[in-house]
Amino acid sequence: QVRLVESGGGLVQPGGSLRLSCAASGFTFSMYAMSWYRQVPGKERELVAAISSDGGGTNYADSVKGRFAISRDNAKNTVYLQMNSLKPEDTAVYYCKAARLRVYIYWGQGTQVTVSS
Repeated sequence: QVRLVESGGGLVQPGGSLRLSCAASGFTFSMYAMSWYRQVPGKERELVAAISSDGGGTNYADSVKGRFAISRDNAKNTVYLQMNSLKPEDTAVYYCKAARLRVYIYWGQGTQVTVSS
């Protein structure tokens, strides 16, 4: 059974940091590109950051470049999103996604991140 379980969300003040984790099981994690998306009510889900299967390549949305960092540990079947200098506009539900060959696609259930004073 494929599972992606996000954790690490919560309430943080502007300028603060959070580290999201996504633990994967039920598939060969090291063969999948991983990414983080976020969504706010009434808007489409948007790509935040992505990392290649071997961790050698990453890309980021312009809105988070220089503040967020995606990484993965294939030995632990986990992908991370380090979020620094958080802004109120970063408030969203953050989702983890696994993808391979644009055919095999799995999503986590999401974790809420709220940036507010």
